[in-house]
Amino acid sequence: MANSIKIEVVYGTLKLQKIISLDVSEGTSVFDGAVSSGIDHVFPEIDFASVSMGIFGKVVRKPKEQMLREGDRIEVYRPLEIDPKQARLNRAAKN
Repeated sequence: MANSIKIEVVYGTLKLQKIISLDVSEGTSVFDGAVSSGIDHVFPEIDFASVSMGIFGKVVRKPKEQMLREGDRIEVYRPLEIDPKQARLNRAAKN
């Protein structure tokens, strides 16, 4: 690969977490980097068209437009199981 960069793609569930390291061409978008990783083969529930993604904990608003840089770690986020506000209310109700 001419002018390639090293990136990582991560995803996790409560039972399994996976980090995939790969080389992609310079100019690859966050979206394309995630798809290229093949992480959806390990976690078939991932729908790249609808999931949120981030780089080092910061959400990427337009993953098809933001380009990757050397060493970036793409985080593929799973949907929340419960709204954080509701979780706080539930904890407060128990106390």
